[in-house]
Amino acid sequence: MGAVGTIEIGNDAAPVDMLAALFEAHGWPFEYTGEDEISGEIKGSWTTYQLRGVWRRDDHVLQLLCLPEVRVPKEKRDSVVELLALVNEQLWLGHFDIWSNGGMVLYRHGLMLGDDGLLSLAQAKTAVEAAVEECDRFYPAFQFALWGDKAPAEALANALVDAAGEA
Repeated sequence: MGAVGTIEIGNDAAPVDMLAALFEAHGWPFEYTGEDEISGEIKGSWTTYQLRGVWRRDDHVLQLLCLPEVRVPKEKRDSVVELLALVNEQLWLGHFDIWSNGGMVLYRHGLMLGDDGLLSLAQAKTAVEAAVEECDRFYPAFQFALWGDKAPAEALANALVDAAGEA
């Protein structure tokens, strides 16, 4: 059986270590930012995303944050909050939010792991891919709203039309 980093494929591992192995296997730059936290960069279709994994041992929850480097100025906040509500209606997993400190748009998803607190490679891969795919899918909507001065519903409609055209 092969290995991802130092983790044998088929074996579950501590969540942050499994994310590190996944990042390493893909050649994505990353660093441990704490005992239970990792931060890395993943190139998406539109931009490079910062992906953070934060392990909450007490709750057995791995929180994934994907930041598409979209900052929302105060004068656009109401419009983007309305857009976020429309975008979040489209999601089955995770949600988009605006970080109150700095006005940064982010995608957030929490994975509830079992009592053993272990993450499989398949879980890690699926969660990371989903975060990047959702950021790629809705990044244009944020750009249309922020820089194209589109109304929230129009920004979303334009983004989804563009995404369908790329398929």
